[in-house]
Amino acid sequence: MSIKNTLKRGLRYIIKGVPNQITKVSVSCTSPSNVLKDKSIIITGGGRGLGYAMAKRLTEEGANVLISGRKLETLEKAAKEIGCQYLTLDVQKPETFKQFFIDAENKIGKINCLVNNAGISLHEPSFTDVSIEQFNSQINTNLRGSFFMAQEFVKYYRHNGLKHGNILFTTSETGTTVDNRPYGLTKAALNSLTQGLAYTLIKEGIRVNAVAPGVTTSDMTGYQKDGNLYSPNGVTDRIYLPEEVAEIACFLLSDSSHVLNGQILVCNEGKTINFRK
Repeated sequence: MSIKNTLKRGLRYIIKGVPNQITKVSVSCTSPSNVLKDKSIIITGGGRGLGYAMAKRLTEEGANVLISGRKLETLEKAAKEIGCQYLTLDVQKPETFKQFFIDAENKIGKINCLVNNAGISLHEPSFTDVSIEQFNSQINTNLRGSFFMAQEFVKYYRHNGLKHGNILFTTSETGTTVDNRPYGLTKAALNSLTQGLAYTLIKEGIRVNAVAPGVTTSDMTGYQKDGNLYSPNGVTDRIYLPEEVAEIACFLLSDSSHVLNGQILVCNEGKTINFRK
């Protein structure tokens, strides 16, 4: 979590007082049953946070998983803990994607699933606080990187004559609402891309869906899984765990969800439903 966000949270507590409600959450998961045993899955941004939780859950279900990210040490540690493969990748460099898929295949076999999870949020206070550098960084990582990773996967899929494939995007609850900052704009664009690709690729056997989490515990948000998950901004006043979202991702990547295509599953207990009282 950035110093700026830490100070903002501290100031909010000074003004409103430290919340006296303590919220803890336990995750209910289905028992592993090898529902992904024939899947070879790439997860971008898989070394920590939601990507890590997904990699762990998908590996438990028998998938051959490869995580990617920019930091080698983070990937090595995560892969050892999870029991999966890893490769470094900077999603801001699409020119490296073709070779990346070749290298990934050498580690986990023919790739039939891609999880476009890598993303950043720079938490600008307002529209007028966004710099060109901040704008470009989030557009290039969240949208441009995901777009061309999906494109490379489709090229790879066609070249190898595969019959069944799956692309899963990590978007955000923010992408289902209006926004004037780069993070929300990129996530809204990914929601559109999810459904656009779903419509055009399904006849080739590729399903495309998305998970759109609310605020989850991670380094980016500053909330810790073993800390207080209370938040007055959620519909049930809590922060979510990445393991909860990973369970949904596992279902979407499995053949059990075969009829789901072009779906954006918002994982926030209905917080962003446009309900008029």
